[in-house]
Amino acid sequence: MINYPKTKNNMKPNPTPPTDPKTAALIVGGIALAIVIVIATTWAIYPGRNAVPRSANNQNAVPELAGETSQNLNTPSTIDKIAQFSSEEDFKNYLDQAEKAGGAPFLGFGRGGIGGAVDLATPEAMSFQSQADMGASAAKGTAIPAPGRVSTTNVQVLGIDEPDVVKTDGRQIYFSPEQRFFRPMIERPLPAPVGGVESSIRPPYPPDYPEAPGIKVVDAFPPDGLKLSAKLDKNGDLLLFKDVLIVFSRTDNKFYGYDVSNPAAPQQKWEVAVKDKDELAGARLYQDQIYIVSRSNIAPDRLCPLEPFVAGGNPVKFECGQIYHPDAVVPVDLTYNLLALDAATGKVEKTASFVGSSGGSTLYMSDAAIYLGYDYPGNFVKLFSDFLGTSSDLVPSSIADRIKKVGDYDLSDSAKLAELEDIVGHFTRSLNSDEMMRIQNELSNRVDKFYQEHGRELTNTGIVKVSVPQLEVSAMGRVPGQLLNQYSLDEFKGNLRVATTSSGNFGWIGGLISGNSGSSVSDVYVLDKNLSPLGAVTDLGRGERIYSVRFIGDSGYVVTFKQVDPFFVLDLSRPASPQLKGELKIPGYSSYLHPIDDQTILGIGQENGQVKLTLFDVNSPSDPKELSTYKLNEYYSEAQNDPHAFLEDTQNKLFFIPGSQGGYVFSYADSQLKLAKAMSVPEAKRAVYIDKYFYLIADNKITVFDESSWEKIKDLEF
Repeated sequence: MINYPKTKNNMKPNPTPPTDPKTAALIVGGIALAIVIVIATTWAIYPGRNAVPRSANNQNAVPELAGETSQNLNTPSTIDKIAQFSSEEDFKNYLDQAEKAGGAPFLGFGRGGIGGAVDLATPEAMSFQSQADMGASAAKGTAIPAPGRVSTTNVQVLGIDEPDVVKTDGRQIYFSPEQRFFRPMIERPLPAPVGGVESSIRPPYPPDYPEAPGIKVVDAFPPDGLKLSAKLDKNGDLLLFKDVLIVFSRTDNKFYGYDVSNPAAPQQKWEVAVKDKDELAGARLYQDQIYIVSRSNIAPDRLCPLEPFVAGGNPVKFECGQIYHPDAVVPVDLTYNLLALDAATGKVEKTASFVGSSGGSTLYMSDAAIYLGYDYPGNFVKLFSDFLGTSSDLVPSSIADRIKKVGDYDLSDSAKLAELEDIVGHFTRSLNSDEMMRIQNELSNRVDKFYQEHGRELTNTGIVKVSVPQLEVSAMGRVPGQLLNQYSLDEFKGNLRVATTSSGNFGWIGGLISGNSGSSVSDVYVLDKNLSPLGAVTDLGRGERIYSVRFIGDSGYVVTFKQVDPFFVLDLSRPASPQLKGELKIPGYSSYLHPIDDQTILGIGQENGQVKLTLFDVNSPSDPKELSTYKLNEYYSEAQNDPHAFLEDTQNKLFFIPGSQGGYVFSYADSQLKLAKAMSVPEAKRAVYIDKYFYLIADNKITVFDESSWEKIKDLEF
């Protein structure tokens, strides 16, 4: 998603790490090999669920870690050189060197998707639709007065729209229901994918998926004329630019522009296809431009020019000189392709591309730049040999020396890991069972101590800054740890604020070693316009991971969680010396943070398997307080994971969230949470308001209420 000046930013829940089966298979060899996997597993899991103690006298310092290399980050830093391929041969030479380099990929724009949740609409966003646009709507055939106010999609940043299943212009509601085989019954919501957040564009339906229900075009205002006026035989996420409805189709992996000036008879204006097996990763609408990101597997037989899109029946070419890469050689397997498109005509305006890998990724946008965050693992071989070097009383120094030499071999990463397995295997097979047991226990304890000292070297995030509207890579940088989602990134006054967690949760290692789960650490970094480090607040939380982040002006708010919810308040007014000002510990956690006003933050999360709402008083940053809480008889709300599902009505001091049983409207007047309306409507997905009317949108119907009395006005079943 995107960020924009003078706005409130938002958050999303933290991913739980999946286990890497290939990594797990390598750990059965022995003790030291188990530790190999301990560290390797750190690459595969999400930023830790745990955090090291916060240092009272070192909260502002950029952490110093040893051993900066092209594949290992020890402090936030700028990547010195950015290059573009001069030719296909230049690209091929880079790949040949990268194949031998092994280690960390440069860009991890993962299959989990670029993009994610969005911030809810501010008062300005609720009514940013211009009167000219409303006039255009009125010209569709009726002389009905325009509504006084219209809600918009809940986005991260005012002025930069994000795709969602519902859009409205104040006259019509456009809704794309999602067909499903079944609704999973789970006791607790599953976290988002590793390495970022879900794609802002939902993945295409598989070929054998049931017939899509189609996009509904509904005459919505005034409500007494509520009716289905048209249906499009497409399904997917939507953007709306004046009288053009943009559909990111899940049925054929294309996006379409429809003229909806006559809503009863939409006409297709343009079409752009994502070519072959490429994937559509994310999209934003800023001013009159749509910015689109796709992923392409690198094809060795034709490296460039790339042709990832087809517009108007013609391939869109990305020449070799448009493909960026770091000057340092690192492994890559994908390209990430950016396309700027005129929203009204579908005309291609700008293109750019850069090499990457299929790891985790995060997309964030301001009015000046697109920021792409990617996983950047540390130097595994070096860290492993360093760890063995601290345990020479348990593992002979000759073993550590041999492993250290492996790091210098001209081999792929998998080949180096096989060498490690062979070296460690010879050692463990020489031990009797008593010695094995003793070393197992000793190494288990030392792993945690080693991580506390070197944890930030294990998981890192690289950041690419792409200028808008030029689509030129202008800076590259790196920070320790991994991002939660796009709200972990925020641009303010030319600086970039970044929140990360470095993981200390090693899990079970082949049944031999259980890594200590109390070593995670979370940090907030401030980088300048060149992505060079200015300052940091480090060591937030103990044994926890970030669940939500919110940057608002000169302040930052971070929630970490394991058993209680530490709510941290940061003072970021001095970028070179940011400070932790206050902390509040309460049960449960907040996975979505939303500013109600300058003094109040709303948290949406869970406690003991129930949806929990909390109002935080942040008027005194050094002494945050819990003003009001409310627990719903719901195990999950989509608003926890996808803020598109959240709607705020600032005029009436209300907000809406969906649940599994229906929809809920809450009042936050007088700084108290009160349930204003419960609506028992199965499959409730979204809500919008038009003038004084509230529209609850479910998979199979729309229900209209009068906000002044909450009297039901009308139903429309699909």
